[in-house]
Amino acid sequence: MSRTPPAPEGRSRAALPVLALVMASAVFLVSGCSGAGEPKSAGPTPAASAPKQLWTPRKPPPPLGEPNSELNDGVPSPVRGLPRVPSDDIHRISALAVAKARLTTMTAPLDEEGTDEKIKNCTALGQDPCPVKAPEYRDLNGDGKDELLLGVASGPYFLFLWAFTVTHGQVTLIMDEAERPRSVKLSGRDVIVQEPADRGYDIRRVYSWDKREHAMNERTFEYVESSRK
Repeated sequence: MSRTPPAPEGRSRAALPVLALVMASAVFLVSGCSGAGEPKSAGPTPAASAPKQLWTPRKPPPPLGEPNSELNDGVPSPVRGLPRVPSDDIHRISALAVAKARLTTMTAPLDEEGTDEKIKNCTALGQDPCPVKAPEYRDLNGDGKDELLLGVASGPYFLFLWAFTVTHGQVTLIMDEAERPRSVKLSGRDVIVQEPADRGYDIRRVYSWDKREHAMNERTFEYVESSRK
């Protein structure tokens, strides 16, 4: 009977470091880089799946109504008593004249603080005692032309937000909101209002152009952590 001769002792010992190096390299490749500051494996990636449908009514419910039909009633609407602007450039008309004309078209006073009378007597926007803030101009509807945004202070907390565009030469009201803001910001074509809520939170409202309604409507309402405790 023939047998395979055993390998020489020196050769077997020499193969051990090589085998250990091969095994270490395999572990390194499987586990990823482990050096400081180097990427590490995050484990298996979860499989993507479509949203799971839960419950649906037997019949689709009827619509609640037009978007913001109660909150933004009467918008858009032309502002009477102003000259036509053939160029549709709202910079061509006085922002103060727009504010005063808007006041004459309202069916009820703004408040009981005498704000209406202060607007009537106003001679310069953004200067006391005029309650209308300095005008802001921004393309809100994406047509390449500026709209006019006005803020009207009322009492210690409230601010009325009015926005106007020019459509076929006619100055038109496209936003009419009463807010109690911590801040009002313009971001791109959005008007962002942040109001204090409760327990360390604020309410954040984002008003954007609604091409169906031809007005600035509330598109986002969310609670966010307040930056002021």
